[in-house]
Amino acid sequence: MKAPSAEGLPGHFGLVEWFRPGEQHRVERVLCDMKGIGAARLRTGISWADWYTPGGAAWYQWLIPRLAREVELLPCVLYTPPSIGVEPKSSSPPLRPKAYADFIDLFITGFGEHFEYLELWNEPNNLSEWDWTLDPHWTKFGEMIGGAAYWARQRGKKTVLGGMSPIDGHWLCRMFELGVMEHIDAVGIHGFPDIFDYTWKGWQRNISMVRELLDQKKSDCEIWVTEAGFSTWQHDEFKQTRVFLELLEAPAQRIYWYGADDLDPALAAVDRFHLDEREYYFGYRKADGAPKLLYRLLEEGGVSAVRRVAGAGSRLRPGRAGREGAILVTGGAGFIGTNLVKRLVEEGRRVIVYDNLSRQGVEKNLLWLRESCGDRLEVRIADIRNSVLLAEAVAEAQHVFHFAAQVAVTTSVENPAADFAVNALGAFSLLEAIRKAKHPPSLLFTSTNKVYGGIEGCSIRKNGSRYEPVDRELRENGLGEATQLDFLSPYGCSKGSADQYVLDFARSFGINAAVFRMSCIYGPHQYGTEDQGWVAHFAIRTLQNNPITLYGDGCQIRDLLFVEDLVDALCRARLIMPQIAGQAFNIGGGPQRSVSLWELLELLRSLHGGLPEISSDDWRTGDQKYYVSDTRKFHRATGWTARHSVEDGVKRLYGWLSDSLHLAAPPAAGFGRPNYPASGVEAI
Repeated sequence: MKAPSAEGLPGHFGLVEWFRPGEQHRVERVLCDMKGIGAARLRTGISWADWYTPGGAAWYQWLIPRLAREVELLPCVLYTPPSIGVEPKSSSPPLRPKAYADFIDLFITGFGEHFEYLELWNEPNNLSEWDWTLDPHWTKFGEMIGGAAYWARQRGKKTVLGGMSPIDGHWLCRMFELGVMEHIDAVGIHGFPDIFDYTWKGWQRNISMVRELLDQKKSDCEIWVTEAGFSTWQHDEFKQTRVFLELLEAPAQRIYWYGADDLDPALAAVDRFHLDEREYYFGYRKADGAPKLLYRLLEEGGVSAVRRVAGAGSRLRPGRAGREGAILVTGGAGFIGTNLVKRLVEEGRRVIVYDNLSRQGVEKNLLWLRESCGDRLEVRIADIRNSVLLAEAVAEAQHVFHFAAQVAVTTSVENPAADFAVNALGAFSLLEAIRKAKHPPSLLFTSTNKVYGGIEGCSIRKNGSRYEPVDRELRENGLGEATQLDFLSPYGCSKGSADQYVLDFARSFGINAAVFRMSCIYGPHQYGTEDQGWVAHFAIRTLQNNPITLYGDGCQIRDLLFVEDLVDALCRARLIMPQIAGQAFNIGGGPQRSVSLWELLELLRSLHGGLPEISSDDWRTGDQKYYVSDTRKFHRATGWTARHSVEDGVKRLYGWLSDSLHLAAPPAAGFGRPNYPASGVEAI
């Protein structure tokens, strides 16, 4: 965890997160996250109903002091114990309204030292939180909250009226009529632009309306935004960042952002089970813990980083659609996309980058493109699963390069549904948008060598630190497009499905589309990880002197293709697209640029002067012991040949990473020589 390196969060900012009994581990992680992004206030729910369940009191006796040690706490006390409700549910008014004030007294006695303000209920004008059909004029609510607020003030505490959702001046007037506001110090309001608030007027207008009403009533209550957020249920993480920035400008004394985590889809939201999909996606982390764009930016660079990336997105300005057709690059802020976009802009092309920025590091690529490419670059920060925005971009395109994808085999094994949705359905949505376009653009789809599975029909042997085919023809030329398809791993299945759909749409609907089945591509702007981009990953780990894990025995062979050579191939394919439509091509470095993992490590040793600790682990699903591309088919079609040697390409990648990540320190003492396999040929 690292603190924000730039503009931090404002002092009146807080986070909203509800915790269930027994979630100690999640509490610790959220507190760690808050420290990482610089959030010092927390609003959290205190369930009156949970308190009286077995272990409920003990849970809060742990939770409240633990939270208060790290953050300024705003407890929000809500939810009627069903056994004492007018109806047996947590949104019901209690049979005896004073019972709530009695619980507030109990809570202040036990935990009053840990907070200054206490929020009384949550969204009382929202039917799911307070069943006003059982209290049509909020008289029971007024008696309950008014009594609790009065007593809290007697106990030395300030109170916040549970946030209105939606903001409703008539409801607030009713609270004045019932005498509740005599004992309230701050009025809470909620706002969920374009999610639940369909006629959103902006924070300035909404807060001004509440302020005007308070002034009319001669009330000096503060106005707090006790909950605001944006659900990414339609995969729009970029808009979440923009709504977040708008909240920071809200003219309120305090603001609270909801929330830390998406809800577990197996759990009920409030008292209903998965009734509304929007409820489940308000976090800055996904339910599996993966960080969304907002959290990544806050952690890496604070609010200023969010502002920079939010400012990088653009929509087409009026009148531009009539210009020459653009080249659309989905996943255009990724490693390959960035290199291609720069080349296309240098050639004078108008380029639309379509990217959801879901992969860590790509926001740096986007900002670099913004600085480098001028007015010929347009940016649509959107998800490939958003068919409406995708169709808008396709309608402006003359040609499409499709790179947007889930790119890791390991991730596909952990979450095959998400892998399928992005790689297969996303590609299908793109094909449908192209098919339905008034002027269908041509398409080049980047597939993967994983569509060939484990290459089970290829007999191989071990020769020192590498595997090689027994067959001489394969050793000399690599694997061609006639190699049997075998969609091993969910990633192989999703990419293979899309691969075949592209070829079929070319044949069935006459779309000018072709497929590149790519081997290992590497080069500048690649932020490789252990799961994907292994050449860059090894280089980064070496520069950082961090241990490297080899999965399998390290003798597996890949042909490496420097990204500039791939960009050459992509551009040639676009220019002759009608002639190659409906065809697939294996693209890689070929036998002359094949290396084993051990051999790459030795090359990095020569560049860096040493290597970090190397360890081994089991083979992973979908890993191939040998894959080398036979690129002769594409050479015959275009004349293309790779130009960069592995030594030259890795040297350039190493230099770029050193500069970009400021990792040019000399190797640390104690670098050792890896335990390379013994030399000699071994049949397997």
